[in-house]
Amino acid sequence: MSYGSLFDSAMLSYGAPTMAGGGKPLFNSPALSLALTNLEAQRDGSALPVMGSLGSGDASLRNKEDENDSRSGSDHLDGLSGDELEPAGNSRKRKKRYHRHTPKQIQELEALFKECPHPDEKQRAELSKRLCLENRQVKFWFQNRRTQMKMQMERHENTLLRHENDKLRAENMSIREAMRNPICNHCGGPAMLGEVSLEEQHLRMENARLKDELGRACALAGKLLGKPISSMSAPLPLPMSNSSLDLAVCTTGFATPLPALNDFPNNASSPLGTVITPARRGTATVGVDKSLERSMLLELALSAMDELVKMAQMEEPLWIPSLEGGKETLNYEEYHRSFNRCIGVKPVGFVSEATRETGVVIINSMALVETLMDSSRWCEMFSCVIASATTTEVLSSGMGGSRNGALQLMHAELQVLSPLVPIRDVNFLRFCKQLAEGCWAVVDVSIDGIRENASALADNMKCRRLPSGCLVQDLPSGYCKVTWVEHAEYEEAAVHQLYQPILRSGLVLGAHRWLATLQRQCECLAILMSSSAPTTGNTTITASGRRSMLKLAQRMTDNFCAGVCASSAHKWSKLVGAGNIGEDVKVMTRQSVDEPGEPPGVVLSAATSVWVPVAAQRLFDFLRDERLRSEWDILSNGGPMQEMAHIAKGQHHGNSVSLLRASAVNSNQSSMLILQETCTDPSGSMVVYAPVDIPAMHLVMSGGDSTYVALLPSGFAILPDGPGVSGSSTGETKVGGSLLTVAFQILVNSQPTAKLTVESVETVNNLISCTIQKIKAALNCDV
Repeated sequence: MSYGSLFDSAMLSYGAPTMAGGGKPLFNSPALSLALTNLEAQRDGSALPVMGSLGSGDASLRNKEDENDSRSGSDHLDGLSGDELEPAGNSRKRKKRYHRHTPKQIQELEALFKECPHPDEKQRAELSKRLCLENRQVKFWFQNRRTQMKMQMERHENTLLRHENDKLRAENMSIREAMRNPICNHCGGPAMLGEVSLEEQHLRMENARLKDELGRACALAGKLLGKPISSMSAPLPLPMSNSSLDLAVCTTGFATPLPALNDFPNNASSPLGTVITPARRGTATVGVDKSLERSMLLELALSAMDELVKMAQMEEPLWIPSLEGGKETLNYEEYHRSFNRCIGVKPVGFVSEATRETGVVIINSMALVETLMDSSRWCEMFSCVIASATTTEVLSSGMGGSRNGALQLMHAELQVLSPLVPIRDVNFLRFCKQLAEGCWAVVDVSIDGIRENASALADNMKCRRLPSGCLVQDLPSGYCKVTWVEHAEYEEAAVHQLYQPILRSGLVLGAHRWLATLQRQCECLAILMSSSAPTTGNTTITASGRRSMLKLAQRMTDNFCAGVCASSAHKWSKLVGAGNIGEDVKVMTRQSVDEPGEPPGVVLSAATSVWVPVAAQRLFDFLRDERLRSEWDILSNGGPMQEMAHIAKGQHHGNSVSLLRASAVNSNQSSMLILQETCTDPSGSMVVYAPVDIPAMHLVMSGGDSTYVALLPSGFAILPDGPGVSGSSTGETKVGGSLLTVAFQILVNSQPTAKLTVESVETVNNLISCTIQKIKAALNCDV
């Protein structure tokens, strides 16, 4: 096949324009004419001109030949094969002659193509020999077949992409149409596009509720005045007082007062600020998405804040004063009329406790708010009430760099220092809001029904926290006025009968307990921060030594509470049926291995609670007096103890840390030191002590690190009970009884892997029984 005929064939195949008679092409450029001349010369066998644009050598010519041959055959049908062109008269006028492949040849070629679309040279040679075709014809047929297959695949892909493009275009048009008028699927109102912050959502909900409240107020005013008043007219004057909400509607020359707060619907504004009660959903939603859950939590927080503020300020008939003075009782009939329940109806078998207390605390509002919003600082401030506390999720950290609007999820285990009362496990939402300048509110409310409490232990008491918390208002003296409200529902069947009445009264975990603990702790912090903190005794302690000694005493008290009430934060194992122990004695054990501040080995803890017909103050004074310690303590060696050092922790002389020395029995025995901490307030008292190593205490009193001083504390927890119980913060009580908890911790074996023996359990049980009997005998009680 000549190069000239190939060029003409290529021009025909790719649609090159020609003259009507099939003459030479209509390309008249000099370069193209020169190329045609060269091709003709090559066909006639003449020498090629020396031109860099055309190249030289047989290899380049062969490549060009294969390319032209392949291109000329690419447009043939499957049954056609490009063949040589025969001259017919004029050399520039050629007639192309085609040779069709026979059906058998096509069948053989197709069969091999299905198996191998790219045959090698050996396969092509065998096929050309078997089909009586030239090797080049076989090669070009496979090239053409691959090109045809590729074009078919591309057409198919284009069809699919075209359909997909049409579908996406239709979806895009429908989305654009929906974006013009977005509708919220939950409320039916217009939706806002984009991410809306928690604070902005808060303000929008607040604004919507304000409009609704104004409309209801105008409707009520219209009924009283006898003529309609539009809520869209000039704003109504809303004078607010500290006792109730008085709404006056100004008309021509007179003002008509409307009913006070108690007569208003459940979502009236609070005197301390605009706190709105949104409408609550009647059923709990399980498995909701994050955005919906966030909205539900915010709605719950706003409703709880509104309820807390009103409960902190409303008087009768919501709160009924008690005849004993200082105590208040919640009128539940009035409560259910005034508020919508935030967390649903009370479960079967649950009882309610509700208390309120007001007092002055040595702290400013900002410092107290920061303490309450920090789970670790909150737990440290109320260590005798909180066994453990964690912040599980922060939904909002506040607005403008402050805690205003802070919203977070928390988990806490609340404890009563008695083995007869299980730990209360609560999963709740904490919300902080600034009501006015120097006035804050912090509210807690359980999130049962919105999010399950997966971390609750099986032995813990089931409990729900209704809107509870405190209102804090700064005073000119640098102190603050705190109004605390506690409202909870819990499963009473889990509580021992001895503690059921005092728990239901709210004196154990109620507002009196929280506020009294806060006052005592803040007073202690104020004294410790003072440079002239008093230290008495026979031993001189430096300022750094005083701090180190108080830190050690704090750890000792926390360890004592952990030995009485086992929470998820402490690794205790309960013993059941081990030895001859009392029914109301709880025995627990743990293996201490490389724990700083604890001796290695097997530690046994035993605790029980009894009722003693002695006033709480008298019982506390007896147990903390080192001169009377020999009447009940076997560690005293039968003689009085001497106070070596004394650090005051408050104005009350019962709040202190002491270092005591026991008398030696003989001259060969060294005297022993006992570290003791005592704390008391109107809600209860504690006496905690532990034997300590003499060299270690010398190091601590000189300012050394107290972290590695080993302690195994024991002690007493006292709660006032009986007719002398008073909820006031003055602490004035009549003669009554006391609930006394006795707890001991002993090291039964110095090997952590040792087995606990029955004799060890019986020993600690006998120690508890003997101590209780000695205390009753010393106080002239019936044994």
